[in-house]
Amino acid sequence: GQIAIDPKTGNLDTANISVETKRVMENIRAILQSSKMEMKDIAKATIYLTNLDDFKTVNEVYASYFGAGPYPARETVEVSRLPKGAHVEISVTAIH
Repeated sequence: GQIAIDPKTGNLDTANISVETKRVMENIRAILQSSKMEMKDIAKATIYLTNLDDFKTVNEVYASYFGAGPYPARETVEVSRLPKGAHVEISVTAIH
């Protein structure tokens, strides 16, 4: 799973849920690229949110990384806490 830690600074960016989700997705993209994979190779994702009211915003940012689809299988779960005070964590399984 990835949270919004900036790999250059090591800092967690929780300014707002949109920025936080973008950082998470960029972290996922970087990991995939390091394995010569792309976002389209994601088969399944799990999104953990500390506030399910953030779902709409997170979903919009998430969807923007997949264009018109197809989208990976996914579930979204509300949790009480995430590491380092993050508000969103996304875990993916990719197949190449």
